[in-house]
Amino acid sequence: MAKTQTQAAEQAASEKTAEQNPVNYDVRIFNAKSSGTQRATASVNINGAFAVRGVKVLESNKGLFVAMPQYKVGSEYKDICFPCTKESREQFNAAVMKAYEQTLSQAHTQAEEPAPQRTQAMSGQSM
Repeated sequence: MAKTQTQAAEQAASEKTAEQNPVNYDVRIFNAKSSGTQRATASVNINGAFAVRGVKVLESNKGLFVAMPQYKVGSEYKDICFPCTKESREQFNAAVMKAYEQTLSQAHTQAEEPAPQRTQAMSGQSM
């Protein structure tokens, strides 16, 4: 099915707008794990104007992927919200995966740092 001139013009205008107004994703990662099916949950704030809660980082046999919040209808799941273009989905997924990887890296670095030595205070009576 070929695009009409109107559709092509709308797409060109959308791409121009996206270039002029880059999308800023503020991603917060929760419950990050390095193994298991569900690796993390995330909240994503888009340009300080729209928030998406319940985003998940999951692992399948094909690798890690980002899943949008969903609801169940019968035996299938439907996304509650989603990026409308391939490019916006790629940007959204990249932002979530980058935040997830940074969170794991920070947790790994903190686990490697030695715990500060604590001296026990002496209790008792002085003579």
